[in-house]
Amino acid sequence: MAKIGVMIEGQEGLNWERWRHICQDADTLGFDALRRSDHFLCVFGVEGRDCIECWTSLALAAEWTKRIQIGPMVSPMTFRPPAVLARIATAVDLLSGGRVILGVGAGWYEREHTDNKIPFLTLKERMDLMEDGIKTIRHTWETADPKPPRGGAIPLLMGGRGEKRSLPMMAREAAEWNVGFDGPEQYTHLGQVMDESCRAIGRDPKSIRRSVMTSYLIGRDDSDLRERAHQIGEVIPKYKGISTDEVLEDARQHWLVGTPEEIAEQVRTKAALGIDLFMLQHFLLDDRDALQLLASEVIPAVA
Repeated sequence: MAKIGVMIEGQEGLNWERWRHICQDADTLGFDALRRSDHFLCVFGVEGRDCIECWTSLALAAEWTKRIQIGPMVSPMTFRPPAVLARIATAVDLLSGGRVILGVGAGWYEREHTDNKIPFLTLKERMDLMEDGIKTIRHTWETADPKPPRGGAIPLLMGGRGEKRSLPMMAREAAEWNVGFDGPEQYTHLGQVMDESCRAIGRDPKSIRRSVMTSYLIGRDDSDLRERAHQIGEVIPKYKGISTDEVLEDARQHWLVGTPEEIAEQVRTKAALGIDLFMLQHFLLDDRDALQLLASEVIPAVA
């Protein structure tokens, strides 16, 4: 049994009209989670793209949705001071009725730091900042008022694959571990490291939810699929100016690609490795039909 969520790369053209529609569709169509990135600038280097601020948009999502889990994937500690982040997350969690998952990370996109006059620390310094920041977040929840509605805390989402530090830290702190999918062998290996890290501290490995983030291209038939493959070049520069066949060939190496039946089979195959949740990057922000197709034909087939 696998769940499907919607991941929005907010720095790639998200505006308020698009966000409202996505919130309404993700909530009413039956997706398990709706998350969005916490960036200031397009990560592909394209200038001029809209990017509404992450936590402001999550506050609106709390009002515009009724049942779906919402949250950032993820908020970097480099420009989200942990005590402040804890209070912001609490406010949105209260507004949503306890539906927030708090994704936290070390930060990786150097340009958004330098362009906004934010210090970009070394990797070790950023990891130290995140580890200390989690302690500050938990302390803030213990001492500040109001408190999060679910027992005074919010589940933490963390991502990464570092075997020496990241995975053991997530075993200690995270309710959910997220990672990109780089093939069954690599995922199985990382899962084993996570299992061992959990057991080393007396935690049941099954108690940590396991999710992957990937992209997708779906079509009712070949013509529909090829049309979306053509459109994706307007968002992702490496796919612009090449043939549709080349786009599909490359995307199939890493993404979920095909008809609903084909994508459902790909999800089932990967879910057998122990993946609980698939967060699908929805790059074509105006494509409401793609979400409806996932919801009506893929979600029931993998439930």
